[in-house]
Amino acid sequence: MFFAPVIRQANYSPAVRSLDRSFERFFNDVAYVRQSGTKGHSLSQDDSSWTLSVDLPGVAKDQLNIGIEGAVVRIESTEAASRKVKAAYELPLEIDATASTATLENGVLMLKLAKKLPQSNVTALSIQ
Repeated sequence: MFFAPVIRQANYSPAVRSLDRSFERFFNDVAYVRQSGTKGHSLSQDDSSWTLSVDLPGVAKDQLNIGIEGAVVRIESTEAASRKVKAAYELPLEIDATASTATLENGVLMLKLAKKLPQSNVTALSIQ
């Protein structure tokens, strides 16, 4: 195995450094959650969907906005909510929003996110 040293430039702006740390924290959290299923949320999958479970005690279903764009699902609380929530999860495949469901029971938000399977665009050409 070959390891190359990483040299950070001294002229990083504070904004770039902050973004770099946020990016690093995000991937550490994702790797930790997938291994242990802790930190208030868990993700599992089967052949046709992902199941994302998020603990949201004290938040009512009318105080949540859930948005799906491509392979990203965003969860955000409204201003009326007593608890502020803002999270985004990026999945490996695009999500079929029409076949996905969300339920909130006993402070646990359960998202069943259907996988949008890639369709082949292969066209057969005839040989002349």
